[in-house]
Amino acid sequence: MITIQELLYNRGLDRKAKVKLVRHQDKRYPNLYEWYRFDRQKFLTYQNGQGKDVFKDVDYIASFIGEGSGTLSRFVGIFKITGKKELDKPTQMGSFFIYEMEDIEGFEDLKERVIIKWSNAISWHQWIKNEMEVIEIHPGLHYKQFTDYFDFILNFEELKDIVTNEYIDWKRMLSATKGIYLISDTKTGKLYVGSAYGENGIWGRWSEYVKTNGHGGNKTLKGLIENDPTYGNHFQFSVLMLLQRTITPDEAIKKERLFKDKLGTNSFGLNNN
Repeated sequence: MITIQELLYNRGLDRKAKVKLVRHQDKRYPNLYEWYRFDRQKFLTYQNGQGKDVFKDVDYIASFIGEGSGTLSRFVGIFKITGKKELDKPTQMGSFFIYEMEDIEGFEDLKERVIIKWSNAISWHQWIKNEMEVIEIHPGLHYKQFTDYFDFILNFEELKDIVTNEYIDWKRMLSATKGIYLISDTKTGKLYVGSAYGENGIWGRWSEYVKTNGHGGNKTLKGLIENDPTYGNHFQFSVLMLLQRTITPDEAIKKERLFKDKLGTNSFGLNNN
């Protein structure tokens, strides 16, 4: 068994330092991983503020973000605690203690790639002496693991990463089913409904969006991309409905039309047929 302790110590973490392992997972804030990746300051504000003095006399924290409803946790960095402020009134997030932290270099090859099994899920902060098993080390993974067809929203950068690197879990699951999907334009709020009924299912259809820089051959989306080659970065991809593998193209298009009508994407969105 490989433990997270082995990996961290082998990359220079001070064995004599007082270190806590910290697992962030909060029902109030379900998008912590997105904060970490795309709004780092917001994530740090969350991490550095605590309702109780849980990091008293701690030198470093090894930070993880919980994934799904189980005990899997993704490593996101080592942070050195350099100071602390105690407040008279809580912050908007309910924090009375604000810790000053410094992101420590030397662990870049582990960040976001290492998945561990968190021991005792009730205790979200534990001393490093409590060994925890490394479950997986992914080759440059920069997104959440695939858990369920309806549990994710991928931005275009994440989709490109998944398709370009052909990550096994995503390719296997998205290729295994056909479906109705949604593209959301985060800049305008407009929606596009599409259907994937080819041999490679959702994977095959979404791969076309990556190959075409975001438009997938759709007239309206293509116009947006031609005007601004980076416009695809505003797109988010999600699954609305799964279809049977034996469904005919006509049946799939009929289901697609139903969602277009429900969401009004022909009249007010990005669909043009």
